[in-house]
Amino acid sequence: MIFLLCNNSAVSPKSESVPEGLRTLSRAKAAKEDEFYTQYGDIQQEIEAYLEFDSDTFRDRVVYCNCDDPFESNFFKFFAANFNRLGLKRLISTSYDGSPIAGGQLGLPEFEVVSHSRPRPHAISVVIDEVNDVTGDGSTGIEDVRLFLEQNPHSRTKLSGGGDFRSNECVELLRQADIVVTNPPFSLFRDYVALLLEHGVKFIIVGPKNAVTYKEIFPLIRDSKLWLGSGFANGNAYFSIPNAQGRGFADGVYNEETGLVKFRNVGWFTNLDHGRRHEELKLMTIEDNLRYSKHKEIRGKLGYDRYDNFDAIEVPFVDAIPADYEGMMGVPITFLDRYNPEQFEILGYEHSYSLHVRDYPAQIQVDKSGKRSKVTKLNDACAIKVESPPSNQTYYIVGDELFIAPYKRIFIRNRKPQLQG
Repeated sequence: MIFLLCNNSAVSPKSESVPEGLRTLSRAKAAKEDEFYTQYGDIQQEIEAYLEFDSDTFRDRVVYCNCDDPFESNFFKFFAANFNRLGLKRLISTSYDGSPIAGGQLGLPEFEVVSHSRPRPHAISVVIDEVNDVTGDGSTGIEDVRLFLEQNPHSRTKLSGGGDFRSNECVELLRQADIVVTNPPFSLFRDYVALLLEHGVKFIIVGPKNAVTYKEIFPLIRDSKLWLGSGFANGNAYFSIPNAQGRGFADGVYNEETGLVKFRNVGWFTNLDHGRRHEELKLMTIEDNLRYSKHKEIRGKLGYDRYDNFDAIEVPFVDAIPADYEGMMGVPITFLDRYNPEQFEILGYEHSYSLHVRDYPAQIQVDKSGKRSKVTKLNDACAIKVESPPSNQTYYIVGDELFIAPYKRIFIRNRKPQLQG
């Protein structure tokens, strides 16, 4: 069963020690200013990647857009406008109580049902089984869908559960669906993925890139039950936001002219196949990387650094993965954007304690300002031993040894190393 969930709900990830863009999202969530809406062009680009791989991906499928604000959501608009081109069997969409955009472009009487305990507009579901040329202009598109919804009350149903994707009503709709595409609330990302997998559905969803290291998510990626989608253009995800004025975004995140915010730490997660997943990553040998790499951290060294607590080498850049190394390598999480399961095997990540070759007692952490604190976090990281305290970088003291810990790492092995000789 393929399940496409289209959700235009808030982008609100759990707060972690992460780059400024994700901290901005976390602050927005804390301030209850977490309404970020996906752009039509980004949705179209992602869906086209699956169609290029298999033109029948959505044919005769039931597409479910939950918490998606029909008619205003770009997810709903894309699938409604392309209903016939994609060959959809049915399009289902649900809104949620209190959505700041529901009813803004198409007012429906169900939004205004009187209830003192629920915020307006009230949640509804919409079901479309066909899109015809209602306007009589010789083609079908979103205007035909607008007129159909206005003229056919039977296509709209009030939801008593508020439109929560976990409510009985929405779960029942999920059971009818074939494919789900959405940007679920990031704070509920774990629960959301668990629900999809519980019902054995396919999906294309937006989520925080750091989710790849969640203990509930990483095993799914390792076991090829979930992977990254084609991705946003140039790695930049743009979202529109209601009532943006007054929010404290970091420099370069919010564009006042377009009303869009930009994040580089957001991606698509899916269990539907696409062509980029099978592109082979071009690699150089260890010798050529050490001699010719464009990265000063690699070029000119005698060899790759090794971890002290894992039997693996440190590869700080995806394009520096050596073609001829047979053993375990630690790579940045951005590797998953280029992960080809035929070329590489995912073995674990920094929380894969069964791969430890050394555990540490309590450490002294020295941050960039020189502040010292007693911690145990080195056992949750990849430790690289250094000879002297690094400048402008956090390091750890264990007895008379010094260590640094690179940001989140995934352990991989090359399935087809290009051995010399």
